[in-house]
Amino acid sequence: METGGKRDPIGGEAAHLRALETLYGSAPINQLFKSSLSLPEAGHSRIVFEVAETSFHAAGAAHGTLYFKMLDDAAFYAANSLVSDRFLLTTAFNLHFTKPMSVGTAHAEGRWVSGRRRVFVAEARIVDSSGEECARGTGTFLRSHIALAGLAGYRAEA
Repeated sequence: METGGKRDPIGGEAAHLRALETLYGSAPINQLFKSSLSLPEAGHSRIVFEVAETSFHAAGAAHGTLYFKMLDDAAFYAANSLVSDRFLLTTAFNLHFTKPMSVGTAHAEGRWVSGRRRVFVAEARIVDSSGEECARGTGTFLRSHIALAGLAGYRAEA
């Protein structure tokens, strides 16, 4: 895998994708949200998560915080799957709510749209357990100076 003219430092696309999945699981914020990330291929992500009453607003449906977190993460990991040397940063995110989420299993699907050097654009959508779309969003992500290899959670399987 080549990124920005540099060889992949951990030895291949599959190892990079598994290391990103490990990085996701290591983030302290994910202790608040029961979820798991899978990266089936570069440019695509899937987060399966549970919508629990603990994430509800006063009117009895999921708070926007949950929508944003899952959409941002799905789009981010779809984009960062194409970059093996640096951590990306979200610089903008546009979110559209289409249906309230209630208790159950849902998933966020992320897909890279454009950009390969410094700025990346990716989109994501959330689908609930009945198969209906609940939200969608588009994010812009910027290559940072943070090396992925320097992050404790970014570990390739041996």
